[in-house]
Amino acid sequence: MKKLDKLILGSFLGPFLLTFIVVDFILLTVNMLKYFDEIFGKGLSFWIYMELIGYFVISISPMALPLAVLLSSLMTFGNLGEHFELTAIKSSGISLLRALRPIGVFVIVLAFGAYLSNNYLVPKVNLKTFSLLYDIRMKSPALDIKAGVFYAGIPGYSIKVNEKVGEFGLKDILIYDHSDGRTGNLKVTLADSGRMEPFFNENYMKLSLYHGQNYRESKPTRGIVEKPVEFDRISFDTNEIVFDLNNTFKLNRTAEDAWSTNRSIKNISQIKVGLDSIGTLVNEQLFRSFQEAESIYPFFTRDRKFKPSAKIAERKFLDDSIRMAKMNREKELLDSLEQSKNLAQKDTSSILVDKPESRTLTTNSDSLIIDKKTVTISNEVSSNDSLFLKPTSKNEQKVEIKLAELDTNLNSKKQVVKVERTAALTEMERERIDSLVENRGYEKSAISMALTNSRNLKNSFNIKMSQIDNYQREYRRYQIAWYQKYTQAFACFAMFLIGAPLGAIIKKGGLGMPVLISIIFFIVYYMLTITGEKWAKEGIADPLFGTWFSNLCLLPFGLFFVRQARKDARLFEPDFYLAIWKSIKNRFKVLGSKAH
Repeated sequence: MKKLDKLILGSFLGPFLLTFIVVDFILLTVNMLKYFDEIFGKGLSFWIYMELIGYFVISISPMALPLAVLLSSLMTFGNLGEHFELTAIKSSGISLLRALRPIGVFVIVLAFGAYLSNNYLVPKVNLKTFSLLYDIRMKSPALDIKAGVFYAGIPGYSIKVNEKVGEFGLKDILIYDHSDGRTGNLKVTLADSGRMEPFFNENYMKLSLYHGQNYRESKPTRGIVEKPVEFDRISFDTNEIVFDLNNTFKLNRTAEDAWSTNRSIKNISQIKVGLDSIGTLVNEQLFRSFQEAESIYPFFTRDRKFKPSAKIAERKFLDDSIRMAKMNREKELLDSLEQSKNLAQKDTSSILVDKPESRTLTTNSDSLIIDKKTVTISNEVSSNDSLFLKPTSKNEQKVEIKLAELDTNLNSKKQVVKVERTAALTEMERERIDSLVENRGYEKSAISMALTNSRNLKNSFNIKMSQIDNYQREYRRYQIAWYQKYTQAFACFAMFLIGAPLGAIIKKGGLGMPVLISIIFFIVYYMLTITGEKWAKEGIADPLFGTWFSNLCLLPFGLFFVRQARKDARLFEPDFYLAIWKSIKNRFKVLGSKAH
């Protein structure tokens, strides 16, 4: 590596690390504020908070990297231009693109690392983050009883204390006991003073009450006239209540498998599997819609069918073939297991089975039902007057049944012959049919039945449409999660193309102008990203275009700034725009003179 590359890269790494830490801290603060009420004030240990903060830092890093690259590259080339180092580099015959090469190579490596992090590290961290956040949300707040306020942190109890003495002392205590699940304040405890303190490694809390009364009233039965309900009042000098805090105030960790269906915790290969599954569901709903519509209109579908499109039919055939292949494979595995179990059993030539199940034999479309009798299971064919049942599986043996024992009535069955009429209806027959239709209300019944079928079809189609719309929305979200793993990595390179030439044009370093311009471009990038993703979620635009929308909009700006930086354009100086205005005025004067 040449000295120039070391100089430029060394001047870039320091601001990059600093800005990345600052940006990550800002995004971490914004992200933590959303869960402030849910995670704080629950008496969690310091290491639980550090674990959650560590997960948040890793999960928001893909968003912090583009802004850090933009700000650090702008500051680096702004400092080089402000101290005339960039001018010296150009005067020595080195082009701007050659000066951008060391940082460009570093940003490309950084983008590739960001892609690997998005695909492998961030999904695992998101899984742990969701699990820990859920556990923290489910945890009850820390035991903090305040004077004059009802405390309902302990399930089944509502406690009010008018005064607190020291760390554990209480005065003027009122307790409503709802631990039995009954509604109403039927169990009340009053005490002059008390003491609440934890014991047994803070797994239990003991509430000692002094000089008070317990009031208990039975719940009346509604709708039944009876004598007044029972009411008890017990006075006590000392009463102790023990609360189990293991399930109330302890943090119970949920198994991470509970979040296995969330797309944020999947890598690209897992997202592709999810896309295939959702695509199968959508195609199945579309195929069933054609079948149900065909069954509702039997008159119009007598000679034709509602055939789905070739794409839907091909996908249905593919899904069915894959499903059948899986079923056959599972069946082969089960057959092999059963065969291995039966290898140890000794085969016998004949086995008598008492009271077997009835079997149905089909011969020339006539069914013969065999009554429950004792039959002989044989492996050999002995004579022509016996009927052998074909085994249904490899493990079954042939069943020999004597035909003489069967009571068949095939010859006595009546044959029904249908003759189609070709002659037209007579006038008398038509009048009779019309009278039947009018007098018995067949026409009204047919109309009402048609209306009912139409309403049912409409409701069925509306339900199908909502289901398909939900599946398609989820399908697009999976696509967005897939493409985001590439777009967030490419955003680092796009921000470098904007920041480095802008710094060379501005020629000012520090935290003034570079920070202002970086924030403006990052806000524009964030707004374009949100807009594109919203278009993709709603189906207005293709998910591929929606996720790449922000990069496609900012990439021309980067190429424009690179071109202007190579020409040493002064985009941020008034003289540059005055010269453009003068050239426009001169062109209008020339055009006016030619017109005259």
